[in-house]
Amino acid sequence: MPSGRAAQAGLSSQILVALAALAIMAAGFGLVALWLSAGAPPPPPPRNPFGVGPREAAPSATGLGALIMDWQSAFYRQMTAALKAIAESAAATPTLLGLGFLYGVVHAAGPGHGKAVISAYIVADDRSAALRGFSLSLAAALMQALVAIGVVLVFSLLLKATGRAVNAATHWFEMASFAAVAALGLVILWRKAGELVGAARGEPSACAPGCSHAESLALGAGTARPLREVAGVILAAGIRPCAGAIIILVFALSQGLLWAGVAATFAMALGTAMTTGAIALAAVAAKHVALRLAAGRGQRAALVIRVLECLAAAFVAALGLVLVSGYWSASAG
Repeated sequence: MPSGRAAQAGLSSQILVALAALAIMAAGFGLVALWLSAGAPPPPPPRNPFGVGPREAAPSATGLGALIMDWQSAFYRQMTAALKAIAESAAATPTLLGLGFLYGVVHAAGPGHGKAVISAYIVADDRSAALRGFSLSLAAALMQALVAIGVVLVFSLLLKATGRAVNAATHWFEMASFAAVAALGLVILWRKAGELVGAARGEPSACAPGCSHAESLALGAGTARPLREVAGVILAAGIRPCAGAIIILVFALSQGLLWAGVAATFAMALGTAMTTGAIALAAVAAKHVALRLAAGRGQRAALVIRVLECLAAAFVAALGLVLVSGYWSASAG
């Protein structure tokens, strides 16, 4: 029975490691919340001029956050003006698409959980490839665009629903996105906690680059992640519809220019993917630097890599749980 006792001990260690990593990240979020609450309370996030869609995140009324919100408002006005111009001449279409792309670039630079989820997943993943990070960013941005188009088409065009119904639909998508983030993070955290425990025991299959067993774990190597896990990342980061896309789609629909609104939405998605992809590439670069520093430095450096991966997974899980908790608190309020 020694093997059975060893398996039970390994399972207990995996649970403890996962809970410890989650507790560390929860404490970190708590400290950030205390720091933010120490100053003046921020104003409620702005609603778009049509009163539909999710609120934009706005953690600060000053500094870079305020500047990004000002830029977004300016893009709203310019895109609606471009749509009105298209009603008279299709020559204004390139202007609308360019504005949509720039809006997406600026919008993705602001606060949001999508880029955090993708970047943390890249850090936690064994296969930290640049193409992988950008492809996840592009897929998530396209999903955001498709969800926004679907919500407007179904509720505004087919069901002739009111703005309140559109709001209810987007809120459910928000909740589904936050729940998916939490579920994804917990699944990855469980796997990474197991790998950390295995690496601490010297199991070759769980080692990271830097240990004596790492011949098959060269930079960029690793087993392929299950398709459902990759789909989970895209779903968690992209199922929440883009507020700016809903604004433009609703306005375009009111002007009888739905095709232009759809085109602008995909231009926004491309801009969003560029910024989110750049952030993901930075995460890839950081992970590669850490792997190169750990290579050949023994078991201790390999364990540090596994700890960082475990904490990255715990960050995703804690972020999702905080978002879900905040959503329900706000709904109850």
